[in-house]
This record gives sequence, structure tokens and C-alpha cells, in this order.
Amino acid sequence: MFSIRFLLTIVFVICNLSTSLAAESWTQFRGSDFGATSATELPVEWSSKNVSWKTALPGPGASSPVIYDGAIYLTCYTGYGVDVEEPGEPLDLQRHLLCIQANNGQIVWQKTIGAVSAENEFNDWAVALHGYASSTPAVDATGVYVFFGDAGCFAFDHDGHQRWQFACGKENHAFGSGASPILYNDLVIVNASPESESLIAINKLTGKEIWRQSEILEAWNTPVIYTNLNGAHELALSVEGKVLAYDPEDGQARWSCEAIDDYICPSIVADDGILYAIGGRDNTTVAIRSGGAGDVTESHKLWELGKGSNVPSPVIHDGHLYWAKEKGIVYCANVSTGEMVYEERLKPKSGLIYASPLLVNGNLYYVSREKGTYVVAAQPQFELVSHNIMEEDDSVFNANPVPLANGFLLRSNKFLYYLRKEMSD
Repeated sequence: MFSIRFLLTIVFVICNLSTSLAAESWTQFRGSDFGATSATELPVEWSSKNVSWKTALPGPGASSPVIYDGAIYLTCYTGYGVDVEEPGEPLDLQRHLLCIQANNGQIVWQKTIGAVSAENEFNDWAVALHGYASSTPAVDATGVYVFFGDAGCFAFDHDGHQRWQFACGKENHAFGSGASPILYNDLVIVNASPESESLIAINKLTGKEIWRQSEILEAWNTPVIYTNLNGAHELALSVEGKVLAYDPEDGQARWSCEAIDDYICPSIVADDGILYAIGGRDNTTVAIRSGGAGDVTESHKLWELGKGSNVPSPVIHDGHLYWAKEKGIVYCANVSTGEMVYEERLKPKSGLIYASPLLVNGNLYYVSREKGTYVVAAQPQFELVSHNIMEEDDSVFNANPVPLANGFLLRSNKFLYYLRKEMSD
């Protein structure tokens, strides 16, 4: 017979394994700390020996995985725009939400949303670079929330049953759609700039509109919520020419600041009440003190730097701002002064980088589209720690890496990988 002590030991081990796997829920785009994680046991170098599991995906996508209660949620698309040479017919577009078991990579369920319009036309210079599933889901105890551009925002329960659908606008843009939904209290908040030039808050239980702000122009970035210098919650996003801040509860405008006069893809990051906005084809970075009222351009803009990124978002660590320019150059700037600390081109050449970096245990993980992942020390002196390639996968990697237990999730157009430290490490 098993002893009581033995049975208690087994229960303790099982509980610890379960707790370890779900130790840090990554429930929205870039997690809860703007691309930083408290995890420490991610592999710095990896090969096929580090692949705990890999799951074949039904189709490509640029969205990142999110994690909740032992489940991974991820989007992809099929039917249209997969083959650049023969994109097919717009009405054949299908977007998919997958639920995947975190412990073994098995697909639990899959839900499909069909096209609502033939106007979502494919092009080989913009949409082809990221596709029709670029928005990362958001998840909490109430369910899973996805944004599929002109098809709308959708709510599912954790068993895959659709609860509601909300139309965010029917317009289309040559660049496609890309901003991700975020959750705040009982709200789902969506930047629907390409679809209706709107920022929309939806009750996540009923699917009813709660508030809306208009004139959200040329904005592809995901809104962020942070605590301002007055101790209150604020929501901010970058639009053409400005950073805008709102009360996330009721949508009332709080302040605006002149910023980057172009379309904006990267999301803002915040630290100690200071916002750092980055973006534009001319690559600009702006630091703004939060908590103002009205036009705060003269009073709250701290510095502006003529370096930046058109696509990836930055991350903050130990008084420095780090980011990658999509053409394979990585940067470090002093957040207090705006002084450029370093500017280095990755070698071997990275090609394009669209993913935003993950900060973990003093290292930055930069994922290139076709040339692997570069691990760079998060310090004021540039140091390439390692360069890792998934040699068996020649597809495109657009998604951000996401921490999971003693490893991380890495998504390509073909597979979702769970990479861990080798058990002998």
C-alpha cells in the first residue's frame, strides 16, 4: 500500500508542476508589464533538443499567444492571402481562434470566423507582410476576446462558445488591421482606427458599447493602461501627430501632446508615470510626463529623439529604453535624458524584425522574421549573447515571444513552439 507521506508527495509534485506551468499568466499583447517578465529560467541558447512540443497551425498569422489557466489562445487565418502569387478570393478568408493545452501543445478547440466583405483586398507590399490575423487575443476569467478587423470584435467562453460579436467598422486599409484588444475592469477596449477611426469600449459581458472616441487617425498601435503621476489610471495611444490620454472607465479625454507626425504601429510603454512613444517612417521617440490636462505639449513633453522604429515596440529596463528598428538595428537610450547610448546592427544580418522584444532575466529576445532570434544583454553596452535559428522551419516569425514556465512560446507561420531549458541544465 502507498504510504500517506508518499501520496502527499505525489500531490505536492503535481500541484507544483501545475503551478509552475501557469506561474505567470500572459493575458494580453506584451503581457502586463510592457514586454517584461519576471521569469528567470528561459533558455538563452536552443536547438531541437529544447523543443518540448510543437504544434502545427492551420494557417499563418502575426498575432502572439496569450495564456490563461493552463490554456494558450492564438489566432491564424486561411483561405485568402496565404499564397502571395495566388491570393484567391476575399470572401474565402477565414480567421481562426485556437485553444491549445499548455502542457502538451494539443489543440483543444478551434473556432472560425468567415469574411464579411469582399473589400478586404490583398496586396503584396503591406498586408502580405503580416496577414489577416495580426491582433493578439486578450483573456481573463470571463472569456477570450479577439479583434478581427472589419469582421469585428468577438467574445468566446473558455469552452469555445461564442458569446457576442461587435461590429467595429467596415472600412479597410491597405496596411490591414493589427491593434490588439485590452481589458479593463468590465470593458474590452479596441483601437479600430483602420475600420472606423474610433477607440471603442465594449462591455465584456454583454457586448454593448459603453463609450467611443473618434478621430483616432493613422493608428495601428495597441492602447496601454498605466498609473499616472497623480495615482490615477489612464489609457493612452499614439495617433497621427499626437499622443492621446483618456479615462479608461468612461472614455473622457484627459490630455493630448504633440508627438509623431505619421502613422503609428508601435505601442507606448510607461514607467514611473512617464510615457515613451515611438514610431513613424522617420523613426522618432518621444518622452511625455503623464497626468496633465488639455494640451500638455509645452509643459509635459520631456524630450524627443530622432531615432525610433516603424514596427516593433520598445521595452524599459534599469533606466534605459531598448528597441529594434525593423531593418535589423537595435538601440539603447537613456530614459532620463533621451541620450542615445548605442546603435548597433545585428550580425549575422537579421533581415526584417517585426516582433517586439521580450525582456527576461537581464536579456532581450529579438525575433527576426527569417533569420532567427537574437539574445542581447539588457545593458548600456551592446553584447550579443546568442543567435538561435529554428533550422527545420523556413517560414516567417512575426510574433512576440511569450514566457511559459521554464521556457517560452515562439510562433511562426507554420508552428507554435514551446522551448524549454534541457532537463539536464
